[in-house]
Amino acid sequence: MNVTNETPADRLFQALRALSLTAFAVLAIGLTGATALATFGTLPWLEARLTFGATTYETAGIWIQSGLTLFALALCAFLPANRQILALQKSHRDFHLSMDDIARAYAICHAADRAGAFSMSSEFDAVRERMLFMRRHPDLRGLEPGVLEVAAQMSQVSRDLATVYSDEKMERATTFLRQRQEEIDAFADRLALAQKTTDEIKRWSQQINVEESIQATQLAQLERDLLELLPELGFDVEEQPLPPADDNKVVPMAAKTGKPAAE
Repeated sequence: MNVTNETPADRLFQALRALSLTAFAVLAIGLTGATALATFGTLPWLEARLTFGATTYETAGIWIQSGLTLFALALCAFLPANRQILALQKSHRDFHLSMDDIARAYAICHAADRAGAFSMSSEFDAVRERMLFMRRHPDLRGLEPGVLEVAAQMSQVSRDLATVYSDEKMERATTFLRQRQEEIDAFADRLALAQKTTDEIKRWSQQINVEESIQATQLAQLERDLLELLPELGFDVEEQPLPPADDNKVVPMAAKTGKPAAE
């Protein structure tokens, strides 16, 4: 186990728990010895008087001392079970700490394998090469050899995966995807520009059609006004259907009636 993974609070709690168990065991042994010696008359009994109602017990100290001794002996029966629980907790904690260390060491070793740091092909040489790498790594120097060995074996098993997903191949794939994304973005910009240009041409065409329609209407109105004005000026105008707005034809007019000028 890597003891550096334990926090100061965990070590303090373990020390206090061990101290309390030791003190309780010493107290139980002391009470048992004092009661045994008092039974044989070597030590005096505990002296205490208890009054319950109108009755006074002069020898209550003997019963108190005996009861505390039996209670302490009864609690001592749970000490082995408590010790087993502590051992299981310690083993469980050590297992988790070891697994965390193995996972951390494997991640570092696998990253180095993806970068092409190892070249040995045989299984034994590959594991040894990985162990040497992890022993020299500044973040893995405090780990036990067993942890490094397991991490090296895991890295050796996954070396094919490291070859497939090597840093060089991942970089090429990332570059290719980045270029494709840039091409898509550029094409989207061109599409947006083309759509904008099309909309502008469409609006321009509609505006021109409206202006041509207005001008054709104005031209037709001018022709009607002219046809109404010419007879008043003495010109005979033949009744003809109005030409289209875009037909540039001259309206036929007859000569002005009246007497010829004197020669």
